[in-house]
Amino acid sequence: MSNDYENSESIKSCIILCGGKSSRMGQDKGSMIIKDKPMIKHILTTLNHQITEAIIVLNDSERIDKYSEFIDPQDYTYKIAFVEDKIKNKGPMPGIMTGLEQINSDYALILPCDSPYVSKNYINTIFKEIDEDYQAIVPYHDSENKLKTSEPLHSIYNKNIIPEIEDLISNDVLHIKGLIEKIDTKFVLIDNKKIEKKEFRNLNRPQDI
Repeated sequence: MSNDYENSESIKSCIILCGGKSSRMGQDKGSMIIKDKPMIKHILTTLNHQITEAIIVLNDSERIDKYSEFIDPQDYTYKIAFVEDKIKNKGPMPGIMTGLEQINSDYALILPCDSPYVSKNYINTIFKEIDEDYQAIVPYHDSENKLKTSEPLHSIYNKNIIPEIEDLISNDVLHIKGLIEKIDTKFVLIDNKKIEKKEFRNLNRPQDI
């Protein structure tokens, strides 16, 4: 197996998904103020010195304008691009596809905008797991059921899976675990040592804050 990704590929890409309806929260989650700043800025700050580029996927031009007002690219050590989700209101799968179409590397780490507790250690660790024999690097909680307990929105994907995503969407299969089943996936255990469970806590409802 080859694990020479970092030697052969200098660009590290991250796709941040901000296209959800935030219906349970009752307001746009990425721009919500958490500990004195918008939630997404906690993630953006953590990504400093860890990646080369971030693609922020939003569901319309109005939200792109809104996020552009409070996100200053000069605050970060990597390039930031705002893109509009190609397919609206179909969940995160089209957002992943939209982001993968924009990256300048072969792989990208996916992060949702409502996971402000992800750490530099996790980002560094999951990028080190990239193996060119696999199309996805997916963390999971339980060895007895890797797929069911996986974290597909904190995973790394190769952009060569875009045709697979297009095919699933065309058949109205929108569950990301259905994608993981179809591609070559490397599963990585969330062991509270190398990768901690708290990394995956997200904020869906007001009581989660």
